[in-house]
Amino acid sequence: MQLTETAEQRLQQELIVWLTTVTPTGRPQTSPVWFLWKGGEFLIYSLAETARVRNLRANPHVALNFDGDGVGGAVVTFEGVARIDDAAPPASAMPEYVEKYRDGMARNEWTPEVFSSRYSVPIRITPRRVRSW
Repeated sequence: MQLTETAEQRLQQELIVWLTTVTPTGRPQTSPVWFLWKGGEFLIYSLAETARVRNLRANPHVALNFDGDGVGGAVVTFEGVARIDDAAPPASAMPEYVEKYRDGMARNEWTPEVFSSRYSVPIRITPRRVRSW
């Protein structure tokens, strides 16, 4: 999959990506999530008891998008396949993740260890298609 310069920049700079999963009845469900772009995949940590996790277990097909610029530009969307990765290290053991979200964790009064204990489900998403303009 070829990424545009815009997509590459957004993957490195953005703190939030919007993740859309599909409910068992076929409805889309979108949530803002923290992410790490590493090795051509998104790595997201989730609370265990969420609709997002239930949806992914039933249907791994997802979409992700960044906020645009408000006037129809800077659009980047991805379509891909998600999987729960039980072999992934906790967020607290990922220095680049901890550094990226240190301020967000502090605002919520979480240490990296507290965050990891709460957001304990690692989700990896392999994008299959990207669109950007």
